[in-house]
Amino acid sequence: MTVDHDTLFIDGDWVAPSTSTRITALNAATEDILGTAPEAGEADVDRAVAAARTAVDGSEWSAATPAERAAAMNRFADELEQRSTELTRTVSQQNGMPIGLSEAFEGGFAIGLLRYYADLAATMTVEDIRPSQTGMETVVRRSPVGVVAAIVPWNYPVVLAMSKIAPALAAGCAVVVKPSPPATVLDSFILAEAAQAAGLPPGIINWVPGGPDVGAYLVSHPGVDKVAFTGSTAAGRSIATACAGLLRPVTLELGGKSAAILLDDVDMDAIMANLQFIAFMNNGQTCVTCARILAPARRYDEIVDALATQVSSLRVGDPLDPSVDIGPMATAAHRDRVESYIEKGKGEARLVVGGGRPKAFDKGWFVEPTVFACSSNEATIAQEEIFGPVLTVIPYDADADALRIANDSVYGLGGTVFSADTERAKHIARQVHTGTIGVNGYPLAIGSPFGGVKDSGIGREFGPEALNSYLNLKSMYIAGPA
Repeated sequence: MTVDHDTLFIDGDWVAPSTSTRITALNAATEDILGTAPEAGEADVDRAVAAARTAVDGSEWSAATPAERAAAMNRFADELEQRSTELTRTVSQQNGMPIGLSEAFEGGFAIGLLRYYADLAATMTVEDIRPSQTGMETVVRRSPVGVVAAIVPWNYPVVLAMSKIAPALAAGCAVVVKPSPPATVLDSFILAEAAQAAGLPPGIINWVPGGPDVGAYLVSHPGVDKVAFTGSTAAGRSIATACAGLLRPVTLELGGKSAAILLDDVDMDAIMANLQFIAFMNNGQTCVTCARILAPARRYDEIVDALATQVSSLRVGDPLDPSVDIGPMATAAHRDRVESYIEKGKGEARLVVGGGRPKAFDKGWFVEPTVFACSSNEATIAQEEIFGPVLTVIPYDADADALRIANDSVYGLGGTVFSADTERAKHIARQVHTGTIGVNGYPLAIGSPFGGVKDSGIGREFGPEALNSYLNLKSMYIAGPA
């Protein structure tokens, strides 16, 4: 049964779109139609931004106390919890995410973000007083930055939407969200239904599904005060250029080509479950995926063989099956892109396992989990973001060499260091040029800042640092009575 939507959620209500263009969402595992939705046009973006502006400048939301905003956010979280099964299944069908990961991230983690920022909102002080060197005082006042344009990708559509919505709401902002069609558009309607059921004031969150043209129009809209984007580095550069011309603040969470450094004392049996998770999370369709495995030269063959054995045992199939490890790619076009990198890799490195399409499926955008043994970090498959289930294993001679290779990348978003000696691993991790890094695993934390350096982005999401980026600060210097 397909789900067909005919309206857009703007200004707290379901309204007819300005265009007749439709978006068709397909099941990544079967290629069947999941549903359809209208595509927003420029007039819809105008309506959404105007509604958000009204909500920020003259509604009950702008006058609400931090505690009142927190209560509304918790109601929103409650409504999402009631829809969690529908939401996580919808995401997995759309983009191929294994259902266990979808339940943990698109369900639990996303709802946790809302509750975390609700707690921060409840305790946020609007003003504080600071002494000055003159013996007088300064009042520092916090106010919402205003209307936020949130551009969300298809790989984690709920978490990456909530990573922008939650701190924006906590700060008192209003949001216009552009989800990423055609891969993930249906989940945004479930979020909108939850927001409406929670009684969020009109205009606080608006959804305008559309392609790059709609996104570009939203980013440059004169009614937008801040842009928050997650996606490719190429798109991020374009958005940064537009925001620079407008002197508009922007947060960019972009691509990655992270390295997992396996130190020479590593116990492969002990780390394999964690290594598998960070290397193949969401079928490799994750910006922090450790697609480069750096292995000590004296143990290189052993580690390649261990990875080959593990990867060969991974179960590929229907992402709604809890026993499946690897689902399909999100779209046919993305599968073609991943396969083009695999073909290039066959000319640059030794194919150890995988490299094709699973023979068990005649439909669905599946790619076999693939491992290359690669002698050089200069290879294309070692330098460019593939965004699929493809690993490159690269040898190194000593710890300093491993650090050199790990840092030999235009990206700096994630990474891991594995060792039997945690202190040694932490010493190495401190020297990797990246915004986040794990030690003997990668337990992503809501309360800690997340983001990248170099071509991996600008700014941070998660933690109190994200909330600060949705606030304007005003210093009032108090000199006494005139």
